[in-house]
Amino acid sequence: MLRRSDDTLQAATETSRIVALDRSRTFITLSVVVYHSVINYTHFGIGGDRMRWIGFDLVVLFNDSYFMACMFLLSGLFVHGSVVRRGPANYLARRAWRIGIPFLASILIVMPLAYYRYYVGEFDIAQFWWHMVTVGPWSPGSAWFLSVLLMLDALAVLIWRLAPRAFEGLGTRIDALREREGRAFGAFLLLSIVVYLPMRLVFGDSAWLTAGHYPLVIQTSRILLYAGYFFIGVAIGTVKLRAGVLSQNGALARTWWLWLALALAAYAGIVLLVYVHRSGLIDLRSPPLWWHAAYGVAFATFSAAMTFAVPAFFLRFASSSIRLLDAMQPSAYGIYLLHFIPLLWLQYIILDPAWPAFVKFAIVFAGTLSSSWIATICLRRIPVVARMI
Repeated sequence: MLRRSDDTLQAATETSRIVALDRSRTFITLSVVVYHSVINYTHFGIGGDRMRWIGFDLVVLFNDSYFMACMFLLSGLFVHGSVVRRGPANYLARRAWRIGIPFLASILIVMPLAYYRYYVGEFDIAQFWWHMVTVGPWSPGSAWFLSVLLMLDALAVLIWRLAPRAFEGLGTRIDALREREGRAFGAFLLLSIVVYLPMRLVFGDSAWLTAGHYPLVIQTSRILLYAGYFFIGVAIGTVKLRAGVLSQNGALARTWWLWLALALAAYAGIVLLVYVHRSGLIDLRSPPLWWHAAYGVAFATFSAAMTFAVPAFFLRFASSSIRLLDAMQPSAYGIYLLHFIPLLWLQYIILDPAWPAFVKFAIVFAGTLSSSWIATICLRRIPVVARMI
């Protein structure tokens, strides 16, 4: 996902790492921090602050419409190689170590410390923690991704045991399209629409599947989308990454601008549909079926195009220096895990002043990124933690 989406990344030497994939994961991590930093200052998001700017709504809409799906695909790339090399039992044990323990630390320590800011004056921290665990709400925050990823890892191993050649067969078919990028995208877009549109039409886009008050949640309409992207990543990973679809000199990298242009066009369609929805041209509370269908297709197109564009861009410019991402890369996983604490408390600290929304965002973003980055560096000085994040 972030710094290490699989054990193979730890074992790899610096010379064998795929810089473009490291940067892709780190870029999405940075996008997550941006997303959470601006959402408090939006008009149609959670918008907890009275100082808001409509431009931040566009940032939130852009990120939310692709980055988690793309993250799942990137997370699947190294699964097959690691399962083959380590064996299913060892692979799952190590994934429990690298994902399961950080998930438990997140829901038991990080998120309570972060969300306590909403209950200052009502409970002391011990009372809040106990109330959260026994009664709820018990939110996993951004850690929901870890629990879903761990379940998908287990499902991938089960598929591998039942049908050992299934992922390789799909990977071979995908690899056959590595120089036919148009066909590859068409197939990927069709998959995106098939796994997303029916779920959206049935459940809408705001429903979340939950396990009571426990911190196991996932956006219902995107369950199959995330699983589909993850397993496509697993299939791509069955072919040598440097020579397959993700080759640095391949067609995907050469046409990065095309995928970005297509993504921006699809995003414009999403914005137009949101405008139609909010402008009163249709029923705000119950949009017609054509609107839901059009939005679902635009969403799937944008998600597919951005999932092509992000790794393609970093493959094309792999030899160029991108200092922020390269410096951030070793700490990206830790930043993802820890950033909710400074994020929510900084939002709380600057809640009252009537500063412009962009000033508040800048303070929250800079403070969140720097403090979670420094905290990760400090935690990684502990050997057992360094081996985990």
